[in-house]
Amino acid sequence: MRILIVEDATDMAEAIVTRLARSGMACDLAENVAEAEGYLAVQRYDAVVLDINLPDGLGTDLLRRLRNRGDRTPVLMLTALFSVDDRVSALDLGADDYLVKPFDHRELEARLRALLRRETDQKGDVLKVAELSFFPATLSADHSGNRLELTRREAALLGVLLRHARQTISKERLYEGIYSFDDVDVGLNAIELYIGRLRRKIAGSGAVIETQRGIGYRIIESE
Repeated sequence: MRILIVEDATDMAEAIVTRLARSGMACDLAENVAEAEGYLAVQRYDAVVLDINLPDGLGTDLLRRLRNRGDRTPVLMLTALFSVDDRVSALDLGADDYLVKPFDHRELEARLRALLRRETDQKGDVLKVAELSFFPATLSADHSGNRLELTRREAALLGVLLRHARQTISKERLYEGIYSFDDVDVGLNAIELYIGRLRRKIAGSGAVIETQRGIGYRIIESE
C-alpha cells in the first residue's frame, strides 16, 4: 500500500510515516501543495492523507483539482477545524474521510485500511485465497491454523497480491506498492526475490503465486 502524506507539521508528519511504515505501508511525504502535485504527477497512490492548511495553499484546493481531472484516489483529510460546515465542504469536494487533529494513529491506520477495502472485492478484515488468510491490521498471515513467519516487506507484498487476488499485477506495480521514493537503493529485481520467498512460505495453503510471463504475478487457488 503506497500512501502520500501531505502535512507541513514536521513532527506529526514524521510520526505518521514511521507508524504507517511499521504497518507495511510505503509512504512519501510532501510538506506543501507544490510538492504534493509533483509526487502525484509521477506516482499513483493507494490513498492520500491531506492536511487542509498548508504553507502554499489549501489542501481542499488540491483535492478539487484532483477530482476535476478525474483522479479517484481515496483522500483522507486532516483538519484542526471543528466546524461541521468545513468537514461537510471537504466531503462534498470529494474527500473520502477525515480526521480531526489531534488523533490516535491507530484510528488513522484503521481508516486507511477501510478506504482500501472499498477498492477491493473482499470487504472483511481478512483477505483469503483457499486456506491462506492475511490480516492487514496486524500484517500477519496463516494457513490451516499455522502462522507464517513473514518479514514486513513480505507481508506487505502478500497484502498487495491478496487485495487483487486472481488479478495479474505487474512487477512495477508491486514495487510501487511496497517501496517509497526514499528506497532508491532497492532495485526492481527485489520483487522476484520476495516472490520466491513467499512461494515457499505459502506452500501447502492451497494458494499459489503464478508468473504471467512478461506481464506480472497473480495469486490464485491451486488446481
